[in-house]
Amino acid sequence: MRSYICIISSLLLLFTSCGQVTEQDVKELKKTVKKKIAESTADESFILDFTTEPKMVQMYWRDDQKHTFKSFDSLDQWLQTEGKSLRFAMNGGMYMEDNSPLGLYIENGKTLRKLNTRSGKGNFYLKPNGVFYTTRSGKAGIMLTEKFKPSADMRFATQSGPMLVIDGKIHTAFDQASQNVNIRNGVGILPDGKVLFAMSKSLITFYDFARYFQEKGCKYALYLDGGISKTYLPEQRYEDKTGDFGVIIGVTK
Repeated sequence: MRSYICIISSLLLLFTSCGQVTEQDVKELKKTVKKKIAESTADESFILDFTTEPKMVQMYWRDDQKHTFKSFDSLDQWLQTEGKSLRFAMNGGMYMEDNSPLGLYIENGKTLRKLNTRSGKGNFYLKPNGVFYTTRSGKAGIMLTEKFKPSADMRFATQSGPMLVIDGKIHTAFDQASQNVNIRNGVGILPDGKVLFAMSKSLITFYDFARYFQEKGCKYALYLDGGISKTYLPEQRYEDKTGDFGVIIGVTK
């Protein structure tokens, strides 16, 4: 899909420079690109996903010496010193230049970063944004930032944005005809309470990515990041352990 869009873009530039393309031609080409993207994203093979029980989900940011893990590889090496290893990992929310979480971060019941209710530019601030969390009682949820209230039962939490699906509906800011495509990853809560993590294998719009979660039955889903998105899932041949992240969400074995 990425190569297809690049070819179309190159042809547009070439034809425009030669004076051989009209405004109507441009519109028709854009429609074609949109149609191809929609056809691809309608196919589940376009999405890499992983489903797990809430109790299996853990979040990592820094080790015991307060060194930021950043990559899946460094996290996995640290886990191996404790007799564990990664089964699954995904970047878990937006972060600042020093790899610290941009918003709320709770690890093992401790609040390490406070809830971010500020306004600003960028995807994180495309409100409503939200918080993905798990509890000590083995449940998971996604809550709008404006409604979020921490509890003593909370085990892990990471804040990101924007929300993808809100009460079963796609975020109203997403345009079905948008040309804004990127690699994207996110998380949703399935009807049975399990957690669904997903990453697009190629370029996708916000609308189509949100639609994926909606069609899976998620009443709530949260965008984690785009562009830098990576997933470690060796059972599906995704074995790249590199990265430069803030929070990492993982499942161990």
